[in-house]
Amino acid sequence: MTSRATGATVPVWDRPVRLLHWTLVASVVLGWFTTEWRTGWHQPVGYAGLAALVLRLLWGCVGSRHARFAQFVRGPRATLAYARALSARRAPRHLGHNPLGGWMIVALLGCIAGLALTGWLYTTDWLWGDETVETVHRALAWGLLGLVALHVAGVLFTGRRQRENLVAAMFSGRKRAPAGDDVS
Repeated sequence: MTSRATGATVPVWDRPVRLLHWTLVASVVLGWFTTEWRTGWHQPVGYAGLAALVLRLLWGCVGSRHARFAQFVRGPRATLAYARALSARRAPRHLGHNPLGGWMIVALLGCIAGLALTGWLYTTDWLWGDETVETVHRALAWGLLGLVALHVAGVLFTGRRQRENLVAAMFSGRKRAPAGDDVS
């Protein structure tokens, strides 16, 4: 009997991963809202996002198995092979993040780091009011919005393809147990 038939689930994403994920989501959403409304909150929200980013980077090095970047960030060959298998509709299900999802995480975290850096630089005496820093900050913000849209689309696509609610899994930390050719 397969795990789909039995409904068996296994823990995948631990509490720190889930808490930091949703903290980053909240900081991105609030960062957008505080650009035009409640602008006095924009900087504290940015620092909260930076704190969550730093903690996630640390947890990605020392955390549980599926939290570690070494578990899901794959090299170019493995990522390209996964993308080819995906386009041929024969990509295996990954219990944690698949190789494309791993690189999306790197892109999202890198973009958030760039936003935090440019946001901070904009507050320094040296670069206060600097148009270039503001332009880069805005470009990163719009880039992050695009990455978020791609991330959500990837989550919905993968969830539908695998018949699994990945949003619920990021709340509960549990996914359907591996079966067949699943990569755990």
